[in-house]
Amino acid sequence: MPLYLKPRKLDFSSGSEPLAVLNQHEAEAYGIQAGDRVELSWDHEKVIAAVEISSSRVNSGEIGLWREVWRGRRLRRQSVVEAELLSRPPSIEAIKKKLLGQELGYDEVYAIIADIASGRLSPVEITYYVASGFVKPNTDNELYYLSRAIAATGEQMNLPMQVVDKHSVGGLPGNRTTMLVTPIIASLGLYIPKTSSRAITSPAGTADTMEVLAPVTFPLSRIREIVKRTHACLVWGGGLNLAPADDRIIKLSRPLGLEPYDKMIVSIMAKKVAMGVDYLVIDMPVGDTAKITTRKLARQLEDKFIYLGRRLNMKVKVIKTLAKEPVGRGIGPALEARDVLRVLQQKPLKPQDLEDKAVYLAGELLELKKFCRPGEGERLARKQLQSGAAWRKMQEIIEVQGGQPNINADAVAVGAYRYEIHAPRDGRVGLIDNRAINGVCMNLGAPHEKIAGLHLHARWNQKVSRGDKLLTLYAPSKERLELGLKAQERTPVMTIS
Repeated sequence: MPLYLKPRKLDFSSGSEPLAVLNQHEAEAYGIQAGDRVELSWDHEKVIAAVEISSSRVNSGEIGLWREVWRGRRLRRQSVVEAELLSRPPSIEAIKKKLLGQELGYDEVYAIIADIASGRLSPVEITYYVASGFVKPNTDNELYYLSRAIAATGEQMNLPMQVVDKHSVGGLPGNRTTMLVTPIIASLGLYIPKTSSRAITSPAGTADTMEVLAPVTFPLSRIREIVKRTHACLVWGGGLNLAPADDRIIKLSRPLGLEPYDKMIVSIMAKKVAMGVDYLVIDMPVGDTAKITTRKLARQLEDKFIYLGRRLNMKVKVIKTLAKEPVGRGIGPALEARDVLRVLQQKPLKPQDLEDKAVYLAGELLELKKFCRPGEGERLARKQLQSGAAWRKMQEIIEVQGGQPNINADAVAVGAYRYEIHAPRDGRVGLIDNRAINGVCMNLGAPHEKIAGLHLHARWNQKVSRGDKLLTLYAPSKERLELGLKAQERTPVMTIS
């Protein structure tokens, strides 16, 4: 039976889930407990909220509404709020089953994911679901069900042509190959709509770097227009509703540190399904200070990617690469953008390792698509760079996304405060610590400060003499430069042996 109450706006925020406060005696009379979920409706508005109980904050006949409930919605003092207790959804029973170590079917997984996407499950309930995978890891079938369900409960790209893609699992600074592979592939007439992430615990994501050159936030309808016109895009996936359940799961699972690799695989594959990808090359850097630390783990993840690709009607190839050091010279949004432009514009200072890796990955994608004969992909990809075709395609993408297409590589990273680090003695560059690079760059202000980061002058195993430049720090202010220098002193980016 619905409960009819007068609203009281409470100027508090939960930071996530909508909350409503009931008077203790009234809640007891209606059998409502703290943590229950109610559907609230008034004046053609409707929202689901979790219940809090209070003996003093609201009076009998009132309902207190936190900001997440009333902000952006019409709520008048004379409105009457109808509150109806929701029954426990099937997703709760499925979570209980998973907590007991039992395998879930597709309908059960879909019920959980759909309720996460729609906001019917609270953060606590989602956390229980995330933790259930720690009780018993997801089976291959469950990973497949998760990928399907996450894609099905969000927006879909639905392009009427075959789509190719390249994705890096991350964990390696620099490595901005996506911004090279995309124009190379598109310049050959293939469709490669690329949605990328922003940095979370690193100096830059592809979206952060592309944003140095052009806007990256668009609705899905506009992205379809960009892709139809240019055969490609380089946009931020977080601005879309491709996999809303995945975004909520990631937000809650990251602090727990549970099943990071399975969650990563499902997240990647679900979003590729939503984007309609038919052919996918996965770049998987492997190294002691990378995200994937051992060859054994890399092989296990490769098997899962290929298995899911087969079940999802997607042809997948995993490229495992040695991650001894960053790819490219610049780390940080503007410095990585400079590296990308130097390769596209074929400048004398272009980072050859970045070009070579991008050409290799593009070649593998062309061969996976059977666009060319086996062994011909790399040559064809390099030709697109050297002829200027890839740069012209990138200029087209930049212009359509609202950027300046005639930007010069050397005009990108200007106006920063700089500090050079020199070799303290003769020797050879030993360990280059990718995690230390992340720490230094983030203390310098990356990724929010586009100009912040560092440029590597020396590479792994390179012989250096005392006084040679090892790296240059870039920061938007003297204060930030000092913070980055302190991080470098505490945990050096590279060692000389």
